[in-house]
Amino acid sequence: MAKVCWPYFDPEYENFSNRMNPPRVSVDNESCHDCTLIKVDSVNKPGILLEVVQILTDLDFIITKAYISSDGGWFMDVFHVTDQQGRKITDSKTIDFIEKALGPKSQSTEGVKFWPSKRVGVHSVGDHTAIELIGRDRPGLLSEISAVLANLHFNVFAAEVWTHNRRIACVLYVNDATNRAVDEPNRLSLMEEQLNNILRGCDGEKVARTSFSMGFTHMDRRLHQMLFADRDYESYRVAPDVNCPLSFRPKITIERCEEKGYSVVTVKCKDRAKLMFDIVCTLTDMQYVVFHATVSSDGPYASQEYFIRHMDGCTLDTEGEKERVIQCIEAGIRRRVSELSTCIAALVRQIHELSIICPLVTVMGSFAFNRA
Repeated sequence: MAKVCWPYFDPEYENFSNRMNPPRVSVDNESCHDCTLIKVDSVNKPGILLEVVQILTDLDFIITKAYISSDGGWFMDVFHVTDQQGRKITDSKTIDFIEKALGPKSQSTEGVKFWPSKRVGVHSVGDHTAIELIGRDRPGLLSEISAVLANLHFNVFAAEVWTHNRRIACVLYVNDATNRAVDEPNRLSLMEEQLNNILRGCDGEKVARTSFSMGFTHMDRRLHQMLFADRDYESYRVAPDVNCPLSFRPKITIERCEEKGYSVVTVKCKDRAKLMFDIVCTLTDMQYVVFHATVSSDGPYASQEYFIRHMDGCTLDTEGEKERVIQCIEAGIRRRVSELSTCIAALVRQIHELSIICPLVTVMGSFAFNRA
């Protein structure tokens, strides 16, 4: 890998810059007739692009175009967004939330509080415990998991499940009969043992685990991290989507920008909600920094281009490195599936199983199911 030298920045100087140059956010409904422009100017810091995209994604905005520049000490980006119906963002409360979430108040305790339904952590949804499950997917697995929780008298407050390449990642929020978080070591140990037995299944699989989240991570990002750590991307070519036309399958290429010393990642695929978040999340968790990016959508297609380097300043030079990044990005795109009839049918089937096999399980709040 080609080594690129980085200048030294004193950490105290960076904090000083943040205080002297707080983030500036503007929501512009005048410049474009068919979308809202959200402009963010801020001192650059690791992970800032993912933070911004994450907030816009949680608001269910559709990003039709984006221009990113963060080469140096300053971060500047412009997002063209609409709501789910393709309209401008005109609600005053939503605009106020954007300005607080992306502006100076986002760094203070008095700033905006993010939606708890998108956070993973023991105390992130009030008095509930977050359980993470990873293992091999198979029919009836969710029913068996629910049966264990019912037998132990746990309520499921919310859940989100992703499956990809025959692997399943699941985050469950549970509490006990008194609507309090579960903090008894014996009960947690018993639940972990029984859930691990189910995840291993009849094949005696060793790669399966149950854990209790202690941090505060965005739920979608945590699911990406769990499947990435499970190396679900390694078999992404094994079972191609036969229902997806060739023209809609992701086309990912990586080239080198000799003049600036970047690796240029180009992604062309079918457009969908949260596509940019999934790609930026994958690159961030692989320890790559996005210096410049352009995003655009043309009808059903999306074209995204990212100028990246690894955190150590290196670019992608070997074919093995490029292939791994391509595999991971494609897996990141495929993990989340838009609202296809197959997903809806799978969800209905799982709920039906829950109601028949596990009538004692209380399912409250939200339940999301993504299958790829």
